[in-house]
Amino acid sequence: MEKISRREFLKRSLLATGSLMALRYLSLSAFGLDDKPWKWSREAMFYTPTPRGMRCNLCPNECNIRPGETSQCRNRVNYNGKLYTIAYGNPCAVHIDPIEKKPLYHYYPGSKSFSIATAGCNFGCLNCQNWEISQSSPKDTRNAELFPEQVVEQAKRNGCKSIAYTYSEPITFYEYMYETAGIAQKKGIGNVLVSNGYINEEPLRELAKGIDAANIDLKSFSNEIYLKLNAGTLEPILNTLRILLEMNVWVEITNLVIPTWTDDYAMIRKMCQWLASNGFSEMPLHFSRFFPLYKLTQLPQTPTSTLIKAREIAQSCGLKYVYIGNTVLPGSGDTICPSCGKVVVERKGYNVALVNLNNGKCGWCGAKINGRWS
Repeated sequence: MEKISRREFLKRSLLATGSLMALRYLSLSAFGLDDKPWKWSREAMFYTPTPRGMRCNLCPNECNIRPGETSQCRNRVNYNGKLYTIAYGNPCAVHIDPIEKKPLYHYYPGSKSFSIATAGCNFGCLNCQNWEISQSSPKDTRNAELFPEQVVEQAKRNGCKSIAYTYSEPITFYEYMYETAGIAQKKGIGNVLVSNGYINEEPLRELAKGIDAANIDLKSFSNEIYLKLNAGTLEPILNTLRILLEMNVWVEITNLVIPTWTDDYAMIRKMCQWLASNGFSEMPLHFSRFFPLYKLTQLPQTPTSTLIKAREIAQSCGLKYVYIGNTVLPGSGDTICPSCGKVVVERKGYNVALVNLNNGKCGWCGAKINGRWS
C-alpha cells in the first residue's frame, strides 16, 4: 500500500471533490515544497539580514520583515532565514497593448507591447485604477504560469516590439522583471517600465541596464500630498528620473490631475520648472484626466479646461512635448514639431493615423524630434 504524507492526502482528497476549495489549495499550497515559501518563489535580491528580521532594500519603504511576515507590497516574505519574492512567473494580467497605452508616444509609435503584471504595489494610492490587483497579494489573485523565457517567446510570437512591465507596480515584481528583461534584451526585444518610480538607487541602476523606455508617474510635486494620497515621498521619484535620464533610458512622464489634490497651478508650474531645469524639456509630459475611482469616488472628473491650462503652463516652462490623456479632446495626443508647428505623428485614441518622420526628423521642416523612432 502506498504511503503518502498528510499534506498529500489532503491535496488528493480536495482534488477528488472538484471544489473551489481544491482549486484554491492548488494555487496556494506550494505543492509541499519545503525549500521555499510558494511554488512561484525566488530568493529576493537586495535585502539585509538584521536581528529584527530581513530588511528589504528594494524601495524606500525598506520594510523590516520578521519570520513569517510579508512586506508592505505583499510580495516579499521572510521564510527560513531568507527573503523571498512570491511574484515570479505568476502574472495576474497578460495582454498585448499598443505602446501608446503605456503611455509612450515617442517610443516606436504604432508598435505592440506584450504587457504583464503580478499583484502588489509599494504605494497605497487613494485613486488607484487597478486597485483590485495592486492592493492584493499574488496569493489572492487568479494567475497564469508564465516564466521569463515564456514571456519573451510569447512576445516574439505575437510580433511585439517590446515587453511592458505595467498595470500594478513592476518594482514589486523586480526579480521577475529583471530576469525577463535580460532574456528579452538578448533576443532584440525592448523592455518598457511603467512605474511609480519608488525604488532605491542600487536596484534601479542594475535594472536600468536592461530597460529601454520608461513612463514614470510623477503623481504630484508635494511631499505632503505624496504622503497623504500615495503613502510615499517625492524625492525618490525625482532621483529615479535623474538616474534614468543619466543611463540613457527613454523617459516619458505622466501626471494625473486630480481635483482638489493635484490641480494646483502653482504646484504644476513648480513641477514643470524642475523638469525643464533637469534635462526633461524634450521628454514628453502627459497630463492625465482623473475619473472617480477606488477611494476618491466622491470627486468629479478633471475639467478639460484644467488640463488645457496645465498644458499651457508646461509649454511656457519650456517643455516641448505636452500631451493630454484620458480625453477625446481633438489633437490632444498629436506630436507637434516644436520648430514648424505641424503634426508629425497624428493619433486617434491609441491608434496612430499618421507618421511624418524621416530618421527622427520632422517630415515638414527637417527639425529633430526627440524620441526612439527606428
